[in-house]
Amino acid sequence: MTPPVRTPPAAARTLLRYARLTWFLGGVGLHRLAAYRMDFLLGAGAFLVRVGIQTAVVGLVFRQVPAVGGWSYHEVLFLLGFSLLPRGLDHLFTDQLWELGRKLVQRGEFYRYLIRPVNPLFSLLSERFFHPDGLGELVVGAALVGYTGAELGLSPTPAQWVLAPLLVLCGALIHTAVKLLFASLSFWTVTSLPSMYAAGQVSEFAAYPLDIYHPSLRGLLTWVLPFAFTAYVPSTYLLHGSAGLLGWLPVVTAGALALALAVWRRGIDTYEMTGS
Repeated sequence: MTPPVRTPPAAARTLLRYARLTWFLGGVGLHRLAAYRMDFLLGAGAFLVRVGIQTAVVGLVFRQVPAVGGWSYHEVLFLLGFSLLPRGLDHLFTDQLWELGRKLVQRGEFYRYLIRPVNPLFSLLSERFFHPDGLGELVVGAALVGYTGAELGLSPTPAQWVLAPLLVLCGALIHTAVKLLFASLSFWTVTSLPSMYAAGQVSEFAAYPLDIYHPSLRGLLTWVLPFAFTAYVPSTYLLHGSAGLLGWLPVVTAGALALALAVWRRGIDTYEMTGS
């Protein structure tokens, strides 16, 4: 008797389908990038200048003082490098959300994501998978973390090695959730670019020790726009083994994603196509 053929569950088949689509569309995006190499070079150059300035500023500060908020020079550089990892992973897959906040609702172009035979959010994000700036942030971030880790003589425990990729993933999901939340406001405000830009500027504070900020700003970065969990909390754990707020990381990540997706779904329900 021929044994019955087992087919994977529907959820597994759907996940596999989206994984294949992600790989294919990412390749298409990289191929398109190859046709516009000057845009890539300009973008990469601008990113390297920005990171170079940040690193130079840190160096100038530590020429005057031995420590900032209890953090040494190499520890601050480690934090700066680590902050680029979740930011880069998020940037790699979700940069198209800026277009939603900028113009898609305003120009009546969002409807096309609703008529495709895939999830609307995936359809939106897939137009700019494997963004080169994200690759640059990942490479530079990994280089800074590796260099400063060697200078500090870090020897992570097995638990830290296992948790490190998960810390980066959770940080990336928090970046994505905040970006999706503010981008989705465009369903009501037509354009939400100013609020997205403001949230992006706030996220820059996460690249430095929270100990140097006023308590009100620390509260904002921890519990309102929880960018502290993208770099500061993981870095304190990896550098000093401090797990004070680490237990909140999965809770904050899940809560941020749930809120952002709820606003996104509500926005889709209220969206009306333009008549033309």
